[in-house]
Amino acid sequence: MAHFCPCRNTACRCHPANHDQGCSLCIEKELRKREIPSCFFDLVIRPGETVEDCSMEAFARRVLERETAKGN
Repeated sequence: MAHFCPCRNTACRCHPANHDQGCSLCIEKELRKREIPSCFFDLVIRPGETVEDCSMEAFARRVLERETAKGN
């Protein structure tokens, strides 16, 4: 069964291309680290921008920054 995954890191053992459990392995791994899966950041970063901090707090800041920028 094919799974949709926007992550470009297909070398990661948790990428759905490398097993049959969809996004579950990735999400479980990231939540244990109190982080957000990096693919979620694609919604709040500029194309080509990289993310160094995948913490929940960093994601929340990005979302709020984006919403503030929209309001201007």
